[in-house]
Amino acid sequence: MKKVIIVDDERAGRSLIREYLEDYPDLILLAEANNGVDAVRVINEFKPDLVFLDIQMPGLTGFDVLTRLDEIPQIIFSTAYDAYALQAFEVHAVDYLLKPYTKERFKKAVERLPASQETNSVAPLAESLMLNRTTYPERILVQHNKKLIAIELDTIYWIEAYGDYSKLHTESDNFLSNYGISILDEKLDPKHFIRVHRSSMINIKKVKEIHKYGKSYDVTLQNGTVVHVSRGYKDNLKDLMF
Repeated sequence: MKKVIIVDDERAGRSLIREYLEDYPDLILLAEANNGVDAVRVINEFKPDLVFLDIQMPGLTGFDVLTRLDEIPQIIFSTAYDAYALQAFEVHAVDYLLKPYTKERFKKAVERLPASQETNSVAPLAESLMLNRTTYPERILVQHNKKLIAIELDTIYWIEAYGDYSKLHTESDNFLSNYGISILDEKLDPKHFIRVHRSSMINIKKVKEIHKYGKSYDVTLQNGTVVHVSRGYKDNLKDLMF
């Protein structure tokens, strides 16, 4: 059984999906929205397993909606515009329904739904959409167990290289980012996050004190974590010193 929400700014579009869903008793419709702002609200409130999502809508586009969700469900895009097809599949949507579509085409989309609620396939989507904004993000979506959750960047103490990924150490837990630390170094606001080692970054707001040992430094964070500063990155600390 999957909980479903329909998001489409056209009444006819919502009505058609609602009609086609009658053939699938395991897909339970919880709510509908006719614009991007309401879509964010109802999706965050009901936390559905699946969303049929329009792209061109008043207020926020379908892609904008995804960047504002607390958790990312499975997505089937439903739109009259084929120009977004490539981007939709780049962000690992389950399917892309181009209006007008038939009941048979709708059936094929439903049959592509994963049997489980795993959301690993959409993790790159959510994170890349948020990190590729022209302004620095204030929060990002990251993988946590079998779902994606939103975390505020201000809650991150430090970031640790973790193979091809990065581990984000926050006030309450650790989270895995799909991006390597070098990419995060480029994407995050340098006024708040600085690289102090090939394998680590720190949140300036979380610094408690800095200790100097010869030509090396150690940064002690507010939670007691000590992060070593390598010689190659010690100049990044100069802006903190007066």
